[in-house]
Amino acid sequence: MAEFPIIENTKFEPDDEYVPVPEPEPGPPAWMDGSLRIGIHTSISGSYLNALESARKLGANALQIFSASPRMWQTANVKIAEADAKAFRARREVLGLGPLVIHANYLINLAAGQPMLRTRSIQAFHEELVRGRELGADFVVVHPGSRGEMSVEQAIATIAESVKAAARRVPLGKMRILIENTAGMGTAVGARLEEVAGILYELNRGESRTDGRPLQFGACLDTAHLFAAGYDIKSPEGLERTIEEIDRIVGLENVPVFHVNDSKIPLGGRVDRHENIGHGKIGADAFGRILKHPRLGGAAPEGLPGRAFLLETPIDDPGDDRKNVAKLWQLAGVEGPEAEKGYSMLTPAIKKMMAKKGKKVSSRHLPAAKRKKK
Repeated sequence: MAEFPIIENTKFEPDDEYVPVPEPEPGPPAWMDGSLRIGIHTSISGSYLNALESARKLGANALQIFSASPRMWQTANVKIAEADAKAFRARREVLGLGPLVIHANYLINLAAGQPMLRTRSIQAFHEELVRGRELGADFVVVHPGSRGEMSVEQAIATIAESVKAAARRVPLGKMRILIENTAGMGTAVGARLEEVAGILYELNRGESRTDGRPLQFGACLDTAHLFAAGYDIKSPEGLERTIEEIDRIVGLENVPVFHVNDSKIPLGGRVDRHENIGHGKIGADAFGRILKHPRLGGAAPEGLPGRAFLLETPIDDPGDDRKNVAKLWQLAGVEGPEAEKGYSMLTPAIKKMMAKKGKKVSSRHLPAAKRKKK
C-alpha cells in the first residue's frame, strides 16, 4: 500500500473553511403589515378551498373556518389529506388571506366536571389543533365551556389543564390558541374579562419570550358577547372604559382577533344572539368607532399588527354576508378588496332547504362539508 507524503507547509485561506450558516428566520407574514384585516367565517362545504374562494369573493382579506363539523362528535379522527392541505396552504398564500382562524367544535367543554365529557372534549380539541397545523392556521379559537356546579376558580384551573392536555404532543409552532369570551348564559365561563385573564394566566404561567414573539395563548373577544355580558361598547365613553379594562385585565397585546357581531340582546342581557352590523343593539356608529380606534387597529405604534375583525353574522337573505363585509370596510373608512358582484354563500337553493328544516342561517351555520368515506 502506497504511503502518502505529509506536506507540512499546507496553507488554508480563511475563505476555504466551511462555516455552517443557520437559515434565516422567516419574516412576519404579509398580513402583519399593519393593514386593516377584515374577514368572515366561510363555509368549507364541498372543499376547504371553497372557504378561501368565498372569502375572496366576499371582499375579505382574512377568514375563519371550522376544520370539521362543529355540532357533532367525530366517530373517528378527521384527517386532512396532505395533498388537500398543501393545496389549501398554497392557494391561501396566492390570495394573500390572513390571518386564518379555526373555530373549535361547539360541543367541546374544557371545564366539564364529568370525566367522559372532559376526556372527549380534550380529544376533540387535540384533533382541532392537529388539523389547524395541517392547514397552516394562525389561530385556533375555543369557548372555555360551562362549569356546572364547579366554582369559577375550579373551572379556570380545569380549563387550563384541559387545554394543556389537548396541546400535548402537538408542535404548535407559530399557531396560537385563543380563549373566547362568552355572553354569560347559564354557567358559561368567560363572561367576565377577569375569568378570561385567569385562564390565560394559568396557561402562560412560567412562560416567557425573549425573541419578541407573543405568548402561545391569547384571547379572542366577541363584541356581541361583551355587550351581552354588560360591557358598554355602544357609547363613546363606554367603549373607552371597556378598552381600558381589556388592556388592564387581559392586555390588548394578547387580543389578536375580534369577532365582530351586532347583538339582538340589550346591554347586560347575558344571551348570545348575533345580528347583522348596524341592525342590532350595538349599532353602526359604535362599530365605526371600534374599527377606527387606534388602540384596536393593526397599525403601529398603538395597534397590534395583524389584528383581525371577523364576522359571524346571520345570513337572512342571499348577499347579507357580502353586505356585512362591505359595511365593515365602509365604517372603517378604508377601501377593501373588491367583492364579486352578486356572490353569497347563501344561495336561494340553500335558503329554501334551510327554511324547510326551520333553521336560521349565519356565516357559521351553512351546511358542513360532505366527506367521502375512505
